[in-house]
Amino acid sequence: MSFRERLYRFMQGRYGKDDLSNFCVWTGLALYVISLFFFRYPITQYIIYLFSTAFLAISIFRTLSKNHLKRQIENQRYLRLKNKLSAFFRLQKDKFKERKTHAFRRCPHCKAVMRLPRRRGKHGVNCPACRRHFKVFIWFGKK
Repeated sequence: MSFRERLYRFMQGRYGKDDLSNFCVWTGLALYVISLFFFRYPITQYIIYLFSTAFLAISIFRTLSKNHLKRQIENQRYLRLKNKLSAFFRLQKDKFKERKTHAFRRCPHCKAVMRLPRRRGKHGVNCPACRRHFKVFIWFGKK
């Protein structure tokens, strides 16, 4: 029996790789490289190295685990958090990019973010998410 066949047999029933495992591997490797720069501070280097080892161990544990349900739940939580963070940073990027032409306001009822044309004054706005009407004051922009 070849090594490849033995490896296939060993991995049968195991969870394998997912997004959270990949994140743990890359974070562990990045922390390991960072720890190399702290050679003048051995305690700090050791602490960063321990975190690096922990991330890599978690990745290996997740990959070899046979409890699929728990690993899937953990991965779904990670993906939800990752999507929230990426949506937040995407919104900040859009706000900065369109800061001269548009104003961004939150609906006071459902907290949805709306992109409004930047026209000075008080305006009535309908929220596209909850369909409620409210007043918005934009103090900076075109007349």
